[in-house]
Amino acid sequence: MEFGVDEVFETAGMILFEHFDIRAVTLGVNLKDLIDRDAGRLARDAHDRLAGLGKRLVSEARALSESMGLPIINKRLSITPAAWLIEPCAQADAPLVLARALDQAAHEAGVDFIGGFGALVQKGATTADRRIMESLPQVLGSTQRICGFLNLATTLAGMNMDAIVRLGHILKDMAAAADKGIACAKFVAFCNAPEDNPFMAGAFHGGGEADAALNVGISGPGVVRAVVDKHPEADLTELSEIIRRTVFKITRGGELVGRELARRLGVPFGVVDISLAPTTAMGDSVGRILEGMGLERVGAPGTTAALALLIDAVKKGGAMASGRVGGLSGTFIPVSEDEAMIEAVQLGALSLEKLEAMTAVCSVGLDMFAVPGDTSAGTLSAIIADELAIGMANNKTTGVRVIPAPGTVAGDMVDFGGLLGRAPVMPVCRFSGEAFVARGGSMPPPLRSLRN
Repeated sequence: MEFGVDEVFETAGMILFEHFDIRAVTLGVNLKDLIDRDAGRLARDAHDRLAGLGKRLVSEARALSESMGLPIINKRLSITPAAWLIEPCAQADAPLVLARALDQAAHEAGVDFIGGFGALVQKGATTADRRIMESLPQVLGSTQRICGFLNLATTLAGMNMDAIVRLGHILKDMAAAADKGIACAKFVAFCNAPEDNPFMAGAFHGGGEADAALNVGISGPGVVRAVVDKHPEADLTELSEIIRRTVFKITRGGELVGRELARRLGVPFGVVDISLAPTTAMGDSVGRILEGMGLERVGAPGTTAALALLIDAVKKGGAMASGRVGGLSGTFIPVSEDEAMIEAVQLGALSLEKLEAMTAVCSVGLDMFAVPGDTSAGTLSAIIADELAIGMANNKTTGVRVIPAPGTVAGDMVDFGGLLGRAPVMPVCRFSGEAFVARGGSMPPPLRSLRN
């Protein structure tokens, strides 16, 4: 992969003025060979492996960032789904023992998060799956750097409504387990979860992966916004081409970093996730891109169409630049982490229903939004079911990261600090769907699942 002088200078401008960075480098690590009946031995062995690999990841990523002049913001690890690891462990506290060891490893290594504390329950739950599910409030409430997930639906298997009904109650317990409900910010409910996702909270090292793989998440909302702002007269055909060319360039940069870091670590390079991921920094906003296209505010009529155009251009630009595009590779629209999304909610331009409509064309889902603390478990389950149904029916990844913030009402603001930002508490429809989800059972997969 060769780069011209013009590309180098252009990339330097993106870094200096438009917030271009490598948002996350995530080393996926297989732990299946450490499975043991003794939870203490499993925890010790997992700690030792992850602490050692994590230290190398942090050291090499810092050195590479300095040598290339390209910021690498987050260094993370992901593991084999925890439910697989504790399968033979008889100890009742095995999930907590493992989680504490993982959290300690993350602290010692200096990685931001370890993902993978979760289970794949789209068709049913094993005893180990249920133990992991029930442990989530205590685990995520008492650790700092552990992230959890559940895959509750797929296009091939359908949707496990029994697990979703139970998850509503678990989320209520999770919200009460830590200040401001922040434990919920470290958990995501998925449909069609990818096995090579570098972004938290949903990263895990899938069963089809090698012993280790280095996955990279790039991010350039500021870069894309800058080129959109420079072409106010472009029609939508031209605008799509402009965005595709821009994403092509930042994807090449991301793959270059990923391949070099993987080489230094002596592990296979996995994928480059081309998702546009906003931050709380001024100008680093997906919402501002949509507004730059001509929307008065995010949530106005035309928002879903504008987002569809953006997503399409991002995917095509990334696919042209690399044969190793994977993970989520879409556009994140988290309410709490995007200044334009926050403003839109506060002004009444963006509702929860419109946000859900937008997720039908993006590849991430309902992300980092807060609802009143008294939102019932059944309503939380129904919100999750709605979103996962979009993913199941359309053969795409969707997820939910919802925070029922204790003690809050619609219109309040919850400040989580740091990269998690601040979330305006969004009103929820006052009419109930609880009786529907309470039926339980399994929602059958769509007809498109029969494709053999």
